[in-house]
Order: sequence, then structure tokens, then C-alpha cells
Amino acid sequence: MNNPIRLYMSMSLDGYIAGPDDRPGQELGRGGGRLFDWLDDRESDGPSGQVYREALATGAVISGRRTFELAGRWQGDHHSGVPIFVLTHHVDDGDVPLGHACFVTGVEECARRARAAAGDRPVMVHGAGAAQALLRAGQVDEMEIHLVPVLLGDGRRLFDHLGGDHIELRLVRRLDDRDVTHLRYEVRRPEETA
Repeated sequence: MNNPIRLYMSMSLDGYIAGPDDRPGQELGRGGGRLFDWLDDRESDGPSGQVYREALATGAVISGRRTFELAGRWQGDHHSGVPIFVLTHHVDDGDVPLGHACFVTGVEECARRARAAAGDRPVMVHGAGAAQALLRAGQVDEMEIHLVPVLLGDGRRLFDHLGGDHIELRLVRRLDDRDVTHLRYEVRRPEETA
């Protein structure tokens, strides 16, 4: 696929993407910053540098509303001026995000607009809520999980609310680096698993 919708998330071995009590001023929750220690190597020529450069080469971003707000709305620019589509349930009158961001209330519409905006580049997905909504709608093509060898024990889980449907994955890449394993999975469609 020339422009996959790809989830990019750092996650603890027990499935958390943030520690407990994530909120403004403590965006990653208590202890959640540990999940991003691998970014210390983002400028390297190693696997973490490669993965980071690939993430910054994406052509659009889909974010959940909560992630968008906790990130300070990225001041309207996630990276390189790419469009940011914020998946949300409700938009308040007069709430217009800065820069390259816009609110979208429909999952399929959000995926369609992000793919069109990204051209031939992948679409980056951030946030548990957006990831779950897109997975339930069959709109995620790949997942890049930065698996960190820690058990946070509590916090915000990535895959808590997927519903009862079985989702098959195929490992397409594994890159080991200092204190992280970068795993890329392809989401298999039901017709591929039948």
C-alpha cells in the first residue's frame, strides 16, 4: 500500500501508553515518560533514528481529541506543516484549531481526508481513542509499536475498547535498539484470514 494509515505508539509490555493520572501538566501520567526514553537515540543512525525519521516522513496525522489537547494542540504543527485531522465526537462553535489542524467527527471521513492529504506518504495515527475507533472501522493498515521493557502496572491502555471482533496482525518488521523493540505489524483484512 502506497500510503498506509499507520499507528505509531510507544507502549509498555503490559499495554500502557501513559502512566496513571495523565492530565495537563503531567501529559504522560506518572512514570509514563519512561516509554519515550528511546527518543534519546532519535538522531542516531541506528534503528530508533530510522524509525523516528520514518515517522517524520509521514504526510498527514490523525490524532484523537484527548491526545491533541494534552499535546497543547502541537501549536498547530505536528511536523513539517502536514495536515492534522483531529478525530472528535463534538466540535464547539468557534473552536478552530491553529495552523494545520482541523476537527473531524466521522471516522471514515477522517481516514479518507488524511489519505488524500498525505498523497503517496503514510498517515500517522496518535492516541488510543483514535487508534481504537480507526481499528473498529477497519481503517488502520499498519501499527508501529515501540515496545518498551517496563511494566507500568496502571494508566491508559492502547487496546482497551476494540469490541468483540478478532483482529489478525502480521509482523512485517522488528528492529531492536537500546531499551526498545520497534515492531511493525500489518493489519490483516477479514478476507485475508478466511
